[in-house]
Amino acid sequence: MKITHKGDYALKAVLNLATHYNEGLVTIHAMAKSIDAPSKFLEQVLLELKKGGFIESRRGKVGGYQLSRPPEEITLGQVIRFVDGPLEPIACINECYADCGDLHQCVFRPVWQRVFQATSNIVDHITFADLAQQVVSARNIPTYSI
Repeated sequence: MKITHKGDYALKAVLNLATHYNEGLVTIHAMAKSIDAPSKFLEQVLLELKKGGFIESRRGKVGGYQLSRPPEEITLGQVIRFVDGPLEPIACINECYADCGDLHQCVFRPVWQRVFQATSNIVDHITFADLAQQVVSARNIPTYSI
């Protein structure tokens, strides 16, 4: 699994919208500032997330973006797969793979299958509601300085 810059911004954008869920629309400029992303690039990322059914937008003066469904229904794995592709570290772990004559004797294949399963078990069980709660909790921790 490799997370691209596009994937990173997509995850941050969905998380940003999850932290503002039920608070109304978030403008692209506010989101870009919040997640430290270039506005033009973020526009492309948001368009892709919209095509994927993760977010919706409204145009106009009071326009902006919001999640298209509750954050507890969107997992980290869903967004990663949509934006950056499969989580498999190598193609041969797919059951349909047939481009290798050594497939059934390969000592690496079971290792890569375990890596894939462990990764999937993590990212497919973390929702954006979970992550948003962590962000909100972190904001509420008092900091002291002298």
